[in-house]
Formats: sequence, structure tokens, C-alpha cells
Amino acid sequence: MSIFLFLAHPLLITILCISLYSLHTISCRFRREYSKFPGHGPRTYPIIGCLFSFYRNSHRLLDWYTELLSDSATQTIVIRRFGARRTIITANPENVEHVLKRRFSNYPKGRAFTEILGDFLGRGIFNVDGELWYTQRKLASHEFSARSLQEYIVTTLVEEVESKLLPIMLSLGIDPCSLDPSLSVSPLAGAFNVASAMSAKRALEPVSVIWKIKRMLGLGSERRLKDAIGEIRAFVAKIIRDKKKRIFDGERAGEDLLSKMILAGHDEAFLRDMAISFVMAGRDTTSAAMTWLFYMLSRNRDVEQEVVRELGFVEDERLSNYETLKEMRYLEACLCESMRLFPPVAWDSKHAIADDSLPDGTTVRAGDRVTYFPYGMGRMKALWGSDRLEFKPERWFPEPGKDGRGGFKKVCPYKFPVFQAGPRVCLGKEMAFIQMKYVVASILKRFEIRPAGLGSPVFVPMLTAHMAGGFKVFVRRRQEPISVTSPKNRSNYQQ
Repeated sequence: MSIFLFLAHPLLITILCISLYSLHTISCRFRREYSKFPGHGPRTYPIIGCLFSFYRNSHRLLDWYTELLSDSATQTIVIRRFGARRTIITANPENVEHVLKRRFSNYPKGRAFTEILGDFLGRGIFNVDGELWYTQRKLASHEFSARSLQEYIVTTLVEEVESKLLPIMLSLGIDPCSLDPSLSVSPLAGAFNVASAMSAKRALEPVSVIWKIKRMLGLGSERRLKDAIGEIRAFVAKIIRDKKKRIFDGERAGEDLLSKMILAGHDEAFLRDMAISFVMAGRDTTSAAMTWLFYMLSRNRDVEQEVVRELGFVEDERLSNYETLKEMRYLEACLCESMRLFPPVAWDSKHAIADDSLPDGTTVRAGDRVTYFPYGMGRMKALWGSDRLEFKPERWFPEPGKDGRGGFKKVCPYKFPVFQAGPRVCLGKEMAFIQMKYVVASILKRFEIRPAGLGSPVFVPMLTAHMAGGFKVFVRRRQEPISVTSPKNRSNYQQ
């Protein structure tokens, strides 16, 4: 009787009908939208989206995304989960070019990104959009293209490697954690590690309000982040003050970027944020790339021998020559191949301002996060062939097996976006190669690097990716000296 009265009540019947109709509409709309992109992403349900499968795979997101992208006909997937923005992840070069170049103005980093890194990077070049980004980009672009800066970088490299790195490697048995043997630990390096890890942790929270509440209350990871940022800022502020004092006391200004920015009249907050951004970007990316390269060379001894042979044509006194370093083609191919498999930045996201459509037909809505995925792109059979998981530097030359003859193969930057591409392409790309080539060449000319263990290292994707725990190795002097007159070497590398 009570059930009959309940159903007979007109208002309740109306509410029930509206509710059922709403659920039916949501379900139909979801099925209609999802059916447009068969295979584009994990199994997804109304309201909760792919929440369950996302958290089930949260410990292996890189490989999970790569598997999904490999199964997608267009190498693009759509991730919908409760509590998060709709996210489009792509390993399709045409889509990457669309986002990074053709529709650049529609895909800024966006507030969602800049909020996460705002405390750490402030308003530095890597965390801003629009006019502020353009102004800093223009300033840095001019300095990076200056020949004086190129010469300064090489000179500084020589001093760091010859007077600090190599003596440490020769000493064996100590781990100073920095290139200054007088220090047992580097507080700044530790603070950068904490700030990077804790900032990345913000992005993994189910909803942004969680880390914002923790920041407001000074709890857990947010407390550690605040302390680390305070230490970094204090360190950088002292560097700026000391640099200003030397300049204003009449000492000759250096050719470094900081000196030139001080002389240009920029305020201290601007200098601080720019300095932190450049240190973070250059410090972690090149070190991660070289770590993975040494690991891959230790697993591919034949490739290592080819690098050593190339170095055999370089006299020690010419190793630091800028043009000589640029001509180390096989070593550059090894670096590219290593970064293809283990990119220093595993993924990067933009946020759509307006509705759009990607070249493969994927619909983008205003506010969507659009992520291009270098880690997955390096593992796509459609892009790199069936041997995509093999370490093969020769794929970077026009004719496989020629090992450096005839120049370097031109690879589309949207197929290999480890340095980004388009207007935001990395300004320090050439400098990064020069630094890595010099450091790697200086070590391999003198030493053999062998892994201390047999386990497989773990790739950790934070703000910049790294090898978990670092690469523990045995170092020994190279037994056979590298000769610049070896006939075998000449037959392989003579131009």
C-alpha cells in the first residue's frame, strides 16, 4: 500500500522520471562520444571514467600509456577519470606539431600547470606564457646564440672536468656527491631534488585541492617543498648579491648569462626565477641523459667500441674545441638513441584555450589537458620500426651501418620531441650536446665504465626523469690507449 502511494504521488513520479531520463541521457552521450574513438584509451564508465584502471596502473603509468597508444590506430588516447581534467595523450607526430607549432597560441602551459610549479619556478621562463614568456625567451635566445657564451661554456666545462670530475674518478672510493671534493654533500643539490619531487607529487594528487590544503596547513610533502624552496632561494639570492657586488665594485663582468641579466637592469625576483629555472632544466636533464647513455653503452660493448674509435681521431688538446665537439657524430647518435628510449622529460602537457580538433580527428575541448609523450613515442613501432626497443645508433644516419659517414640524419622534431619543438624548442639544445659530448668523451678516453650490479634500472618520471638510485659502476683506467693513427679507425671514420 505504501509503495502504491509512493508511486502515485505526482511529484515523486516526476522526480523519478527526470532522474531516469538524466541517467539515460548521460549514458547515451557517453557511449556516443566514446564510440567515435574505438580503442582510444582504457575502458571507461559514466561518471567515474577510467578511475579504477588508472589507479590499478598508477605504479606503471609510462608503460600503461605506451601499451594503450600502441593499440590505438592513431597513437592517441583519451583519459577520462573522476576528479581530473579530460586528458588527451598523443604519440602522433602530426598531433604534436599541431599543438606545439600550428596552433601554438591555443595550447599554452595553462594555469593548471603553472600553479603546480609556481612556488618552485616562480615566473621563470619555463613556467609562464604570453608576453612574459616572450620577453624572457627573447633575452635568453640572444645570449644563447652569442659566440662568447659558447666559448664561456666550453672553458667552464674544461675547468670542471679536468680539475674536479676526473680527479674524483681517479681517487675511487669516495662519493662527494658534487664536483667539489672538499664537500661531503651538496645541500643545494638535495634541495633541488626535494623541490622537484614534491612539485611533481602535486600533479599526482587526485584533485588539486588536496595539495592546496596541505600547503595552507604546512603538512607533509608541502612542508618539505616549502623548506627546500626556501633553501634554494637563499642560495640563489646570495649568488646574485655576490655577483652584483663584484660588478658594482668595478670587477670585469663575466660572459655568463646571470652577469648580462644583472647589467640589463632586471630586478632580483626576475633574476632569481630565471636562475632557478635554468639550473633545474640544465642540471637534471643532461645528467639524466648521460647516466642512461653510460648504462646503454655498458650493455652494448660493440657500440662503446665505436665511440672509442671515433674519439681516437681527436687529440687530447683538441677535445675541448667547440667545432671538434660538434663533429662527433657517432657519439651524438648514441646520445640521441639513448634519449629516444629514456627521454629526460617523459611527457609534457599543454591546456587548450578553445575547442579544437587534432589532425587525427580527436576532439579537444576548452580546458582539456593535451599531453605529448616522448617516452611512448620512442617505443612506437609505427615511428621506429620493429627494432624500436633496440639500442641502434646507426638509425640516426642516412644509411644504416655507415657509422658517421655522410652527415647526420634529419629526424622530424615532432617525431623526436625530447627538446620540445616549435616556438618553445629548447634554447640550450646545442649547448646540451656540447656539454654531454665533452664529459662523455673525457671519461671514455681515459676510463672503462662497468655496472656494479646485474639488475635492470628503473626509469622515474618526475619533472625531469632520472634513474632510480643512480647508476652504480666500477671505474678503471682504459688498458689500451686510444691511438689517433690506428688504420682501423681511419677506415671507419675518415671523411
